Amino acid sequence: MAGAKRKISFGLWYDFRNPAQWRRTDKEVYDATVDQIAWAETIGYDDVWLTEHHFVDDGHAPSPLILAGAIAMRTKKIRIGTSVLLLPLYDPVRVAEDGATIDLLSGGRFELGIGVGYRTEEFQGLGIAHSARGARANEGLAIIRRLWEGETVTFRGKHFTIEGARLAPLPLQKPRPPIWVGGFAKASARRAARLGDGYIGTGDMSGIYRMYLDELRAAGKDPAQARVAGGFFWLVVANDPEKTWYEMAPHVQFQINVYAEWTRKAGQELFPSMPNLEALKASGIFQVMTPEAAVKAISAYTASVPVERFYCWTVPPGYPVRKMDEHLELMATKVMPHFK
Repeated sequence: MAGAKRKISFGLWYDFRNPAQWRRTDKEVYDATVDQIAWAETIGYDDVWLTEHHFVDDGHAPSPLILAGAIAMRTKKIRIGTSVLLLPLYDPVRVAEDGATIDLLSGGRFELGIGVGYRTEEFQGLGIAHSARGARANEGLAIIRRLWEGETVTFRGKHFTIEGARLAPLPLQKPRPPIWVGGFAKASARRAARLGDGYIGTGDMSGIYRMYLDELRAAGKDPAQARVAGGFFWLVVANDPEKTWYEMAPHVQFQINVYAEWTRKAGQELFPSMPNLEALKASGIFQVMTPEAAVKAISAYTASVPVERFYCWTVPPGYPVRKMDEHLELMATKVMPHFK
């Protein structure tokens, strides 16, 4: 089988959301999620990815670096990445310092995935110009790379001015932790090619992957060295896919409708609204399948774009976290071995 010829790592992806209609205490959601990550490591998961948003009623995680540090102390092998940290909202020197600390605490397991963000409310709430997000990300990445590689950095840009900054301690990984760049536009592909080590995305990435290869060539880099992380938005493995689909579907419908509202307000029609479960089923965004079908689906997906780090959302918003254990274990025992 085509997908089995190339080793692929498998990851988890969390947002720690806690919607009102399925409310638990935030403490319960956080504890259960970190417990699940520590357990998933023991059954073979390779990566965990943490996302970020701000000022969301359902408590979407706003602090991925703090979560990464907590996970580092509860795990031994699993790699810990951000998908994605909204870099324009940060001081890049502090990201470099915090990332180096996480890398040390984890024994060299940290990976930085960044995006530029799109929700205007986040930029307004943090006092940062939405229009500056691309340029701030570019400057921030340049600064972080140099600091992580041990340079004493003096930098005078449009958005950041730094005099003689030098990290101590440095990250454990050499020359530095991997940097992934995400996004949906050509500028993201250019940023990934010039300032990152790989592109990170989700869903159908064939178009952005071609842009990424073109941008690597334009930057004088070998496209054969392209690195890609991503996966289906949702792929759940179950022995009874129909029953599982209908149990989880209201939670996924909630998630997709929130994203549809956010991206529409930002002028990006990336997600269609899901007025009912029939629309969700017809969209194909939420897939639940048997292990055998999942092997075929992942093989086809990774044949079209050479994904080396495959991951999907792990827990739908409001769904009991540990209720996903059965599906995660089925993926680990019946699907992942075909790609190792």
